[in-house]
Amino acid sequence: RWLFNQAVCTLYAFCGVLFGLCSLTSLTVLSTVCCLKVCYPAYGRCWDAPSLRCPSPTGNHPHADPSAAGNKFSPCHAGVLLLCVWAYALMFATAPLAEWGSYGPEPYGTACCITWKASSREATLYILALFIFCYLLPCLLILVSYSLILWTVRVSRRAVRQH
Repeated sequence: RWLFNQAVCTLYAFCGVLFGLCSLTSLTVLSTVCCLKVCYPAYGRCWDAPSLRCPSPTGNHPHADPSAAGNKFSPCHAGVLLLCVWAYALMFATAPLAEWGSYGPEPYGTACCITWKASSREATLYILALFIFCYLLPCLLILVSYSLILWTVRVSRRAVRQH
């Protein structure tokens, strides 16, 4: 049985959901960025728009290649994506705290997590949203990203063999 009070149970479950969602969302973002950089290298230039421009990690070096500037992935870009990952995870992890779903002891009572037995329509919708947006969508994005990377590598290998 759970040895602590409900507040500790909620904190334990919140941390588990938050860090689990951050992990899967980070993997999703990494696979998507890798896919964009490998399969669509010109897409990286959209980051160079004046409204999204981050300070250059190399500064204004006189020998810098201006054509490659838009395809560099700077620490600033990584920071923006990390903030998005944490915001996405926080949105779903805090939902039970706002009473959209709930946290409680697991069936054996040794740990706490999301209460999977939906007691209301709102709880059912939360579990459905969690399944779609925090499991199904990330898994599909990862699968599609790595499939596109493998396809691009295969096509490139064939092109190299023909030349």
